[in-house]
Amino acid sequence: MFRFLFKKDTRVEELIYTYLETFQLIQKNFYKALVCCMAQPRCEEFDFLMSQTHKYEAIADDILDEVNSLMYGKALIPDFRGDIMNLLISLDKIPNLLERALFMIRYQRLVIPEPLVPDFQDLIRISIDSCELLSKQAELFLKNEEGTRSLMSTIDSNESHCDHIERRIISKLFESSDIDPFLKLQIKELVINVGDISDQADRVSKLINILTLKRRV
Repeated sequence: MFRFLFKKDTRVEELIYTYLETFQLIQKNFYKALVCCMAQPRCEEFDFLMSQTHKYEAIADDILDEVNSLMYGKALIPDFRGDIMNLLISLDKIPNLLERALFMIRYQRLVIPEPLVPDFQDLIRISIDSCELLSKQAELFLKNEEGTRSLMSTIDSNESHCDHIERRIISKLFESSDIDPFLKLQIKELVINVGDISDQADRVSKLINILTLKRRV
């Protein structure tokens, strides 16, 4: 545990771990929703999983608000307040990206064209893998344990892989003569949004590495 950061109040510590647990629930529901969407577009299960993703994203926002209030109530050593809050705010951009992707699919009634499904599945799988690794990296940082740098390296590699897949999907999309031009633009927007997930995970991962080095100086 990262009690060395705290004075007397452990409520902030509890909330941060609860946030990370909620972050993982958002990921799981998002991934299930995407799998469902590709297997059976416009199904009721997708709507349920999207609502679950939204529910946990709202819970995460509430937790973040409470952490922010407590942070500046002197529950945490002053030097670390800004660092921890910056980390959480950066991390919280990822659930927003996950929810936005589901909203695009639901309200634009998008169906992934069959030739793009394998690459899109890979893009989703690797993006969520980066999010899971990021959760582990954040926990290691908060516990002041070793291993954050090796996780950063894997997340960075995943981000590069996702960039290649994203470009390949967009290339195939616009090479196809069988897909409606307007749908091409919609799918491109969705793919870019999903690609942003691994990009943000990489940015947060590098931030954790900087904060880890800063702690050791």
